[in-house]
Amino acid sequence: GQLGLGHKEDVLLPQRLNDFCKPECVKRITGGGGHSALVTDDGGLFVCGLNKDGQLGLGHTEEVLCFTICKPLLGCPIQQVACGWDFTIMLTEEGRVLSCGSNAFGQLGVPHGPQRCMVPQTVELLREKVVCVAAGLRHALAATVSGIVFQWGTGLASPGRRLCPGQTLPLFITAKEPSRVTGLDNSTAVIVAAGSGHSVSLSDAGELHVWGSNKHGQLACQAAFLPVPQKIEACSFQNEKVTAIWSGWTHLVAQTETGKVFTWGRADYGQLGRKLDCQEGQKLDQQDPSLPSCRPKDSTPSPLHGLTGAAEVRRDSGTCNVIQ
Repeated sequence: GQLGLGHKEDVLLPQRLNDFCKPECVKRITGGGGHSALVTDDGGLFVCGLNKDGQLGLGHTEEVLCFTICKPLLGCPIQQVACGWDFTIMLTEEGRVLSCGSNAFGQLGVPHGPQRCMVPQTVELLREKVVCVAAGLRHALAATVSGIVFQWGTGLASPGRRLCPGQTLPLFITAKEPSRVTGLDNSTAVIVAAGSGHSVSLSDAGELHVWGSNKHGQLACQAAFLPVPQKIEACSFQNEKVTAIWSGWTHLVAQTETGKVFTWGRADYGQLGRKLDCQEGQKLDQQDPSLPSCRPKDSTPSPLHGLTGAAEVRRDSGTCNVIQ
């Protein structure tokens, strides 16, 4: 029911939703493992889809087939919402972070809370005003008004231990409560993004830092796992500043100051939106299993020449949508 159409049948062509609010009032829309959420111009939050862990924040665990206002948040205007696999992170207009859904991996940022939460609760340990949030498979991120990045949820810990044997992982990889991401001391973050097993931070200087799993080349390097942030050099973006970043489950999309759009990461479902080089995006299963698989050759961000000047980019687990 994540399409909000009132049924659970797959739909191959876009269908207009007319029942819950005027389309021009929709400010943000995002999706998770099986649920969707949108924010209206007046800060209202509408949700639908799977709800077995209370990820819709409605106070129950029943599926919802049509977009429904999140009543527990009436009177609390929402600025942004991020959907993980089975949890949801909300950012209020006041800069407060709320969470609901599964907490099995500490992804709600409430370390001593229950295994799931059906009503949005405040992430109390984030004491500074937050300007951006992101949700991955089983981890979440927040950037504060002073440019500090926090991460919580143990979704990156298992691949990190497997791919970095003998190495002590930083606290922000293993914590079930908001922990400051180290290695970004000289960077003032304005946007954060997350994939299934990786994290991204964009600074006010237009610099991009990435960390986590590189299974599909989404970190634009040759390491299998980056336990600490690593900068993607400006030459990868034709020496231009990055002004926006979006993350799918296993691929990334960036836009630069002149409007150029770059994509990189997993490519085998066409999610990069460009013709692949020979062998690009093919699985490397026959090679060392510790190496990233199914990644583009050289893991290099490449421009989509037909999309320069795109006004907006939206991504999902395996797709990328552009508004021009």
